[in-house]
Amino acid sequence: MYFAALLARTEDGWEASDTELDDVESLSDLAELAREASPEDDTVLVLIEQEDAWFGVVRIDGEDDPRIYVSDAAAAARSSYGEILLTDELLGRDPDDDDVVDLDSLDLDGTEDGDPQNEDEEDDDEDGTSSAEAVPHSPVGDRQILDDLGVGEKELLLLDADDALSSIAEALGASEVLETVR
Repeated sequence: MYFAALLARTEDGWEASDTELDDVESLSDLAELAREASPEDDTVLVLIEQEDAWFGVVRIDGEDDPRIYVSDAAAAARSSYGEILLTDELLGRDPDDDDVVDLDSLDLDGTEDGDPQNEDEEDDDEDGTSSAEAVPHSPVGDRQILDDLGVGEKELLLLDADDALSSIAEALGASEVLETVR
């Protein structure tokens, strides 16, 4: 089960709203949704959790690029919402280094379909992903994402997925407003 909420900082404190991520297809869509929650370009936090598996925090400060933290990248990678957060940059991948092959640079003679592959050249894991594409079973992203809001790196890393969002909201002084949208 998923839960997603927006926490927008205003001059009166934090305002929470639950949000549907069904129409969100990219990090840009998510950032735009967050910016709409704060007309004053204040800080907006997008809090996402998959029960007992992982949680993520996306921080939007005005028009700045989103800052992202994901508690368990491998668990999030198996989630449609998690995939939105796991950008190439966040995972340390070169976005230009896709598995796209320039067909003009290959010497194709028409017999490639029937050629057996050398099994020694296989670099795939059991699940079919190459080791270069492997996603770590560890936190990824900006570990100082909430430092100035009262949740330091050590505290963030120690949070369990099952109560992380409540703990973050409590540290922000926003636990009551978050509970209203749960």
